[in-house]
Amino acid sequence: MTPATLPGVLLHVAVVRPVFVWGQPGIGKSSLVKQFAAALGLDCVTLIGTQLAPEDLIGVPELRDGRSRFAPPESIARDEPYCLFLDELNSASPEVQKAFYSLILDRRIGAYELPAGSIVIGAGNRASDNALARPMASALLNRLIHVHLRASADDWLLWAMGAGLHALVTGYLTARPDHLWSKPPKTEEPFSTPRSWHMLSDALHSFGSDLEKDAGEDILRVLTAGTLTPAHASAFCAYVKTVRHRYGLDAIVRGDAPWPRDPTDRDLLYFFAEAFRARLVKDLPASREHASPSVRRFAVRAKGLLVELAEISLECAQLVIATDEDGMPALPAWFLVEVTRDLPRLVAARA
Repeated sequence: MTPATLPGVLLHVAVVRPVFVWGQPGIGKSSLVKQFAAALGLDCVTLIGTQLAPEDLIGVPELRDGRSRFAPPESIARDEPYCLFLDELNSASPEVQKAFYSLILDRRIGAYELPAGSIVIGAGNRASDNALARPMASALLNRLIHVHLRASADDWLLWAMGAGLHALVTGYLTARPDHLWSKPPKTEEPFSTPRSWHMLSDALHSFGSDLEKDAGEDILRVLTAGTLTPAHASAFCAYVKTVRHRYGLDAIVRGDAPWPRDPTDRDLLYFFAEAFRARLVKDLPASREHASPSVRRFAVRAKGLLVELAEISLECAQLVIATDEDGMPALPAWFLVEVTRDLPRLVAARA
């Protein structure tokens, strides 16, 4: 489900049963849970699984009337109802996970019972995200209702614009919503998530007009390289250059401006090539019969632009018609057939 639909599900489910929210790193699981608790008027007590020992949950023994009992920690043993948020629960050690059993199912630790009206929500990353995640014991897994959260560019942009994120960030992701999140790499390097875009926005706001100075381009490259997937960082820097120079893909498609040819603008050329590919994916229908006359004219223009692009950089031209990550064609088959058939003739005609 998307971030926009999660609160509605939690409102009906978390009030009766504990819920576990699965999702990729950096897509806002923790923030959504805290916002949900605040909307219900509940304090949100966060326990981070990787930072806990079993005694942090069950407490330490104390003597009372000649008998020993476990005294749960003050952060948990509250008199008023609250939201208990178990973040990174599936990253906790097996001993800590076991300590959660009675708390999750019976809402109890020793003699202490959660106040009526309290809710319990867990969250964690998946092992496939290259995050620190341990197998969840079946006894714990079966004590939770599981929901899976996915990043949504529409939801995030709606929030980002209301939250005042930097206009360059929201503008770029409006044009390239597919760059909001990328799969975590197997190596230790930054990668794009809603969280990292938020961090980049904060940094851009902090530098302010300093980014307009001579060293601004170098600073921007440092900031993006430290927050985003390398390909996204390069594309974002190119986007900023287009905004500042008021130079865009629309002008190239109309014929009002050429593809950038200067070697120093190679990042800009790659950005336009990716944007051109995204435009073709969006505007060309799956079947040629469904293409309107204006779309067919655009397809003809697109083939000419591919020739011009190939003359500057064959690699960029190949990027436009390349397959997707799964090896499947991204562009409609009828257009790819025409490109294969007509591109050599068009190149020869321009020679």
